[in-house]
Amino acid sequence: QVQLVESGGGSAQAGGSLRLSCAAAGHTFNRYAMGWFRQAQGKERELVASITTRGGTTYVADSVKGRFTISRDNAKNTVFLQMDSLKPEDTAVYYCASRGIHEYDDWGQGTQVTVSS
Repeated sequence: QVQLVESGGGSAQAGGSLRLSCAAAGHTFNRYAMGWFRQAQGKERELVASITTRGGTTYVADSVKGRFTISRDNAKNTVFLQMDSLKPEDTAVYYCASRGIHEYDDWGQGTQVTVSS
């Protein structure tokens, strides 16, 4: 059974930084692309960033481009989301997910990020 556990969320002021971590267990981590999603209250869940199995290719949504960076450490079975220059509109619950063949199949429980102005 795949387990994904996020950590690192919390509160920050606008312009500040947070680093999210997602520790994976129960599957061969380096065989799976990973993604970070977020869902703000009253809004649909959106893909924030994704990374391929070895980290060679990343995607970052336009809304966070230049501010957020996704990375992974396959030796530690962990994927990270470095969030800089935070804005109040970044407030959301952030989820990491593991991508199967066609879609993201496994999800963490989420971690709350709150950015105050």
